Amino acid sequence: MEPQAQHTSPLRSDLADDPDMVELLDFFVAELGERIASLQSHLDAQRLGDLRTLAHQLKGAAGGYGYPDLSRIAGTLEASITEGGPEPDPTTVKHAVDALVDVCRRAIAGHQPA
Repeated sequence: MEPQAQHTSPLRSDLADDPDMVELLDFFVAELGERIASLQSHLDAQRLGDLRTLAHQLKGAAGGYGYPDLSRIAGTLEASITEGGPEPDPTTVKHAVDALVDVCRRAIAGHQPA
């Protein structure tokens, strides 16, 4: 699995213009900072099961909140752990975490709270 390309442009939800989603997007994006900290903490402690669970949750939630790129990259992290067998390649997992953290930061940067 190749590392994801890093981007710097802010990421905006596909649902950002939906007035019914404004408060939900505020809540989702506000939690991304905590999720970034959890991703890094789980990686540092090599808690791959917790890392896989968090990636799985982000994959599902991000898609529902209009962030398909975030969902896809969270799926890449989940797959790097699940498909890596009993001892996934640490470099591949780290690259996948870095890519997911990057896209989470882009989502935070691209969000305009209500």
